[in-house]
Amino acid sequence: MAWDEWEELKAQAADRQPTRMRLNQYPADQGGDGTQGDLVVGHKDLEAVGKAAHDLFDDFTAYSGHARVASEAAAGGLKGEGLALGGALDHVTERWSEQTKTLLDACAHIANHLRRTGVQHASDDAYIRGVVSSISVLDEGFDTRKGG
Repeated sequence: MAWDEWEELKAQAADRQPTRMRLNQYPADQGGDGTQGDLVVGHKDLEAVGKAAHDLFDDFTAYSGHARVASEAAAGGLKGEGLALGGALDHVTERWSEQTKTLLDACAHIANHLRRTGVQHASDDAYIRGVVSSISVLDEGFDTRKGG
């Protein structure tokens, strides 16, 4: 790709939407006191989503269990009276249990993923910092040899 083509593509992308990612600097208006790296995942909105997913998991586990037990009892009672509705309610209860497991798995996945994201990004940031500082040390070595 030629430089002119690259510049044209960048201009077209800038016209379509505002800049969303910066590779060469940390935006000055977003703060940053130098104590953290560029990869920060302590946002309150992400933490709130993770907490909501965890709370939904806990609450829905309890409430869906009550609904399942009550539905199974009702289905058993209706079947015991010889009513076809008992079999239909039993089928609905089975589907409810399957869907409940799917929702609970999704909630657990979301909560666990968001919890691990902060740890992973901190690890990535430390790795990147180490690689960059290694490059600085290597550059200093070349500078020293060049002068000597």
